[in-house]
Amino acid sequence: MEYILIFIAAVFVNNVVLAQFLGICPFLGVSRKVETAAGMGAAVTFVLTIATIVTFLIQRYVLDAYGLGFMQTITFILVIAALVQMVEIILKKVSPALYQALGVFLPLITTNCCILGVAILVIQKEYNLIESIVYAVSTAIGFALALIIFAGIREQLAMTRIPEGMKGAPIALITAGLLAMAFMGFSGIV
Repeated sequence: MEYILIFIAAVFVNNVVLAQFLGICPFLGVSRKVETAAGMGAAVTFVLTIATIVTFLIQRYVLDAYGLGFMQTITFILVIAALVQMVEIILKKVSPALYQALGVFLPLITTNCCILGVAILVIQKEYNLIESIVYAVSTAIGFALALIIFAGIREQLAMTRIPEGMKGAPIALITAGLLAMAFMGFSGIV
């Protein structure tokens, strides 16, 4: 039951983009088409899950064990950057088709603050490894859901008449705000 609550809270109630405002750059930048949003969502899910596992283990067995907790942020940044590069190299050699599908988004993920934010939140919430994995996957699903919904809305907005002063970023920000308000409706669930 606890895992279900973590899942619902991470996907709907405390959505990483719409409630915690992490990962706004790819949310606004990659959300023009549903296909690219789905690709980015898949890449974030893959990298976020692996990064959370690795950073959790490093925190527990290296930083906490040797009293180096103050090095958490810089260590996590370096680990995430190295992990993304390693995943990119492995995908290029093992599965060129998957590399072509995710390859465009992997460099963007290195600078996605959502990845670092979730890695730190898992430690702050004092989750165990299984809870951390559930939270990471749920957060990534919530990120992908918000990104795909937003991309669908933006595709529809591209086909409508919008006043000249509202085209581009202004209408995107208003739409994101309305989407965030819609997700606030889930706040009574958990």
